[in-house]
Amino acid sequence: MSLRSRSSTLASFVLISLGLLVAVDPVAAHEEYVVEEERNVGVAEFFADAVADPLVVGPLLAGAVIVAGVVAAYLAFDPAPQDVAAFRYAMREYVEYVPWLLRISVGIPLIGAGFEGYFFSPAVEIQMRLLQVALGFLLLFGLATRAVALVTLAVYLAGAVVWPTLLLQLEFVGATVAIAIVGSGKPSADHVLARLAGGPGTIYGRIDVVYERARRTKDRLAPSEATAPTVVRVGLGATFVFLGATQKLLQPGLALAVVDRYDLTAVVPASPELWVLGAGLAEVTLGLALIVGAFTRAGAAVAIAMFSLTLFALPDDPVLAHVVLFGMASVLLITGGGPYSVDNRMERLEDDLEATVPSTVT
Repeated sequence: MSLRSRSSTLASFVLISLGLLVAVDPVAAHEEYVVEEERNVGVAEFFADAVADPLVVGPLLAGAVIVAGVVAAYLAFDPAPQDVAAFRYAMREYVEYVPWLLRISVGIPLIGAGFEGYFFSPAVEIQMRLLQVALGFLLLFGLATRAVALVTLAVYLAGAVVWPTLLLQLEFVGATVAIAIVGSGKPSADHVLARLAGGPGTIYGRIDVVYERARRTKDRLAPSEATAPTVVRVGLGATFVFLGATQKLLQPGLALAVVDRYDLTAVVPASPELWVLGAGLAEVTLGLALIVGAFTRAGAAVAIAMFSLTLFALPDDPVLAHVVLFGMASVLLITGGGPYSVDNRMERLEDDLEATVPSTVT
């Protein structure tokens, strides 16, 4: 079994097993959207009680053993390497649509936020309809895309200084930076206007004043476009780590209130403490794996499963608040980890090993 197929198999089953361990983490919401009051419990008190409870520690340790067993079993048997290769080949056919996917993933939530009356995050009820709707539609149309992405990023960062709660939507940072790197792609208004401006003898080409500047900018950024998966990966991973740590592990009272609100212990018969610890540790672990680029496509698939189950488990959680996350995870399914990732390093190691081993002729 090749190193590449081993790593992909390991990825899939480690992360899928982790997802199953915490019931695909249906507490993976932005908790502050769905509860107003939290349980009165401190972090130290929560962890002291959880660690002392064998019904919390036991399942977590058992889950770790199960994951280790799954890893060992699939490393030994190497199932479906051809399926993995075919999936990667299919994903490569969608790479040209990554800019479009990023644009709609940011544009739609911005428009929705403007009309719903909140500022980026449903937790910040500030009316900025015209600004957000304008930015959202420009991204959807793909008009002045890089500039609009940078403006959106600047608006978000400025807002986060005033309202730190906006950090709940940390994914906007990675998504907008990635859009600024890859540009509009196609279909987009930028692409159509560039064709008109660059066409010989066109009237529009005579009056266009930005075409040459935009073309030079695109040429300068072209070498950087390969880093877009890294930006998306780190942005999504950092969001998972932040939400898992701050909304669950460091604010257990808030997460426990979500468990109470939706009676999640009736869905899966586990203690509230196990729900919170399992969900928080799962999000942090998945986030760290994405940040370092280990088993990226499998991690993205688990993330999409988590988001999807959340929509069913928490019916009043705002759907629009998760669209950027859905889009970023979908991008990683297409691109994989990209440069500066463990996945990329492992693939290069395999290529080097294959190059040094002479082929055998029978």
